[in-house]
Amino acid sequence: MMYARRWAQTWLAIGFLWFLVAIALAPSNKIYQQGLVAFLWLPTLVLLWSARGVLVEVWNAQRALCVSVMLLASWSVISLTWASAEGIGRELKRVLYITVFLLFFPLLATGGEIRLIRLMQWGGVGLGIASFYSIVQFYGMQGQPWVFRLYGVGELSHPILGAYVIAAAIVWMLHWPPRERWFQVIWALSLSCLGAFLVLSQSRGAALGCLISLVAMPVWCRDRRSYVIAAAALGASLLAFALLHTLIMERGSSYRLEIFQATLQLIALHPWAGLGLGSFYTVSAVGQQFDHTHNMFTHVAVQLGVTGMLFWLGLWLCVLRESWRARSTDFGKGMMGLWLFSTLAMQFDAASLTGTPRAEWFISWLPVGLAFALVWVHARRPGCDKISGSI
Repeated sequence: MMYARRWAQTWLAIGFLWFLVAIALAPSNKIYQQGLVAFLWLPTLVLLWSARGVLVEVWNAQRALCVSVMLLASWSVISLTWASAEGIGRELKRVLYITVFLLFFPLLATGGEIRLIRLMQWGGVGLGIASFYSIVQFYGMQGQPWVFRLYGVGELSHPILGAYVIAAAIVWMLHWPPRERWFQVIWALSLSCLGAFLVLSQSRGAALGCLISLVAMPVWCRDRRSYVIAAAALGASLLAFALLHTLIMERGSSYRLEIFQATLQLIALHPWAGLGLGSFYTVSAVGQQFDHTHNMFTHVAVQLGVTGMLFWLGLWLCVLRESWRARSTDFGKGMMGLWLFSTLAMQFDAASLTGTPRAEWFISWLPVGLAFALVWVHARRPGCDKISGSI
């Protein structure tokens, strides 16, 4: 099969690493998007026909997940008939991009979960390098005071969304440590840089989501190492709070409750159908205008109505189901941590579901895509030889 050849798998691996790392290190967002087209979307389209048997197996093994994606995508396209978005074609293209992005993962995962975990590890190392460079540039080259919130490089320049990307990397790096001694050194240094970035960004939502995800690790890992990580995370958070109490508390609640209350009123205007995919809206609260709801689920409800929000919730619960089924495997454990962190992160920000690939995708479509790779993890468990034997 063409998709299984070395050159094809290398092409796919480059595309995945580009998605993970170039978000920070690409010279511009335009180059980042162009790289995704060349290294991720194009190989997926080229190899899709040869991998049609793979897609059949995914459909048979993960039908609920597949149907959830189809329902959400269909409703999103239907909502364009009443949407006020200026570029209908652009919104259709974005739905197509997301679809191809999700189809990419079954092709990539045929190389095995060990290889996929290794790519995630190297992605974390790349983001660790970006974190280190961001710290040096912001506090060293620019001479900013240490009490200022860190603005990273590339798409990490947003102190909140950039912190979510880094926190997600911390979660998957701690769930998937390397076994090789030489790589453990690189992994530890990268993790230190990622942790420093998270603290210096002063993003409370990202830090809280990361903390809860790590403290909850023993629920699905059930080993001594997970208890040590949970205890260390709790101790580090208490120390950070003691040292940075003033900086943490001075911004208050950032009007999140007021924004949520105003959002409910906005949803009530178009409760079931929403404004339509891609429609522009603002949330009026505390005498200010906010360009989104600062919550993924309410953002979906505004644009796609309660109907669309239920489709998204159903999809997200299917990701949880697939992750929980694989919790006895290393890959499944990492997925559980990433799912919990992403769920918490969605409550504080990241209100962009169908925009072009950006930081928000690390806590929305990345977990969904990785869930499609779990079919191969299930297939390699004892007594589950059907899929691996049919490809």
